Amino acid sequence: MKHSTTIKDIAKYLGISVATVSRALSDQWDVSPQTRAKVLEVAKLLNYQPNLSAQRLCQQQSHLIGLVVPELENSFFPRIIVGLQSILEEAGYLLLITNSNESSAIEEKNIKTLERNRVDGIILSVTQEGANKQIYEEIIANGTPLVLFNRICDIDSPKVIIDDYQMSSLAVEHLIKQGCRKIAHIAGPEQLSITNSRKQGYIDTLTKHKITIPNDYIIHAGIMQEQGYTAMLQLLQTKPRPDAVFCVNDPVAIGAMKAIKHFGLKIPKDIAIVGYSESRSACLVEPNLTSVAQPLFEIGKNVAELMLKKIEGKMKENPTIILHAQLNIRESSLRKKV
Repeated sequence: MKHSTTIKDIAKYLGISVATVSRALSDQWDVSPQTRAKVLEVAKLLNYQPNLSAQRLCQQQSHLIGLVVPELENSFFPRIIVGLQSILEEAGYLLLITNSNESSAIEEKNIKTLERNRVDGIILSVTQEGANKQIYEEIIANGTPLVLFNRICDIDSPKVIIDDYQMSSLAVEHLIKQGCRKIAHIAGPEQLSITNSRKQGYIDTLTKHKITIPNDYIIHAGIMQEQGYTAMLQLLQTKPRPDAVFCVNDPVAIGAMKAIKHFGLKIPKDIAIVGYSESRSACLVEPNLTSVAQPLFEIGKNVAELMLKKIEGKMKENPTIILHAQLNIRESSLRKKV
């Protein structure tokens, strides 16, 4: 077995005490610059690698932050992760990324794994199966900082979200301005916070304009492309057939577009489509998809900053940060020139 160099090896090589080597490697004030230079030179020569686990135990900090996201298939969460890392790595923290695969059971396993690795905090977005509130409360009770983002629940922890209600309202207003009056909604799972906010924005906006919503115009489908396809097939059978559909996210919207094309209908002439979350596919599908663009990098940065404040004890209350988004209007919903 290959021998790993220890501080004892460096001390023996230089003929000095282990304590002196340790202080030199830690850049302590009571070690002369000359001694420290020699220690670093020999450490490099002998390929010394510090025992990070031992250091963390001594410091009672791991400098690890755990992340639990519901999926990594689409570009949404990876772009948030870039924002997280931009702040955490600069502060000396590593991000341990886990994927719950939209399963609350896997989410629980991921959380327990992160806790066994003594992470200094956990960042989480809830699965489509709903929140593990009891598990989250145990995390907080154990003294581990918890920050929620995007998909949240009513638990006392810092949160970062988008104003989904307002942005849904803007999306539906846009469809109304395009002359649409039979506007359906393909919603996400009922247990998700984003589902309810976006659906309520849709309902309230149509109600404000005195536009009737038939009972079969709202379908709780899910968040995947195939679920959008199936839901759209169902909407195509309704009478009157919708002339527009507002979708809970882009994958669902793209699935709906495929169903519309399969039946030989035109987008947006026959049915206008608006998505949400501004996936990279929005500008790849034909016609290009109108969608709500969320500031994903900024979400990540804000989440990371909240986590650092929580770890450092600089947060007296648990805020909810609401970031602004933008409706990017494209061909899938444009019936009139703007």
